Amino acid sequence: MPDERTAQDIAESAATRVRNLGAFIREQRMSAQLSLRTLASRAGISNPYLSQIERGLRRPSADILQRVADALRISAESLYVQAGMLEERPGSLDEHIRTATELTEPQRRSLLEIYDAFVSGGPPIQDPNDETTEEQP
Repeated sequence: MPDERTAQDIAESAATRVRNLGAFIREQRMSAQLSLRTLASRAGISNPYLSQIERGLRRPSADILQRVADALRISAESLYVQAGMLEERPGSLDEHIRTATELTEPQRRSLLEIYDAFVSGGPPIQDPNDETTEEQP
């Protein structure tokens, strides 16, 4: 038989996603060393509403998730995935850096600056130990 998920199973799954999303936002906020009040202010939402999101009591809209992501300096896509709005797909290195909960905000910024410097600027740096590079006359 096809998928026989009941309405209760679907509701429980949605509630679990909302709780997981809230926990993820809280982890990101703590990692960025932001108070609930500071994040709410930066995102332009009320403290109680952000608290309810973090506790899994409210399911925020895509617009609110975008604002929270901007305030946390992480990708909105990572929050959409946590909320079940998007399917997870393999991300680029900068996506992984932005969503790494084990990094502090200063560590995240430093790594992103280094990564951006490598991918956006000038010719590739030659490894002096790489024997496949040709010597220039």
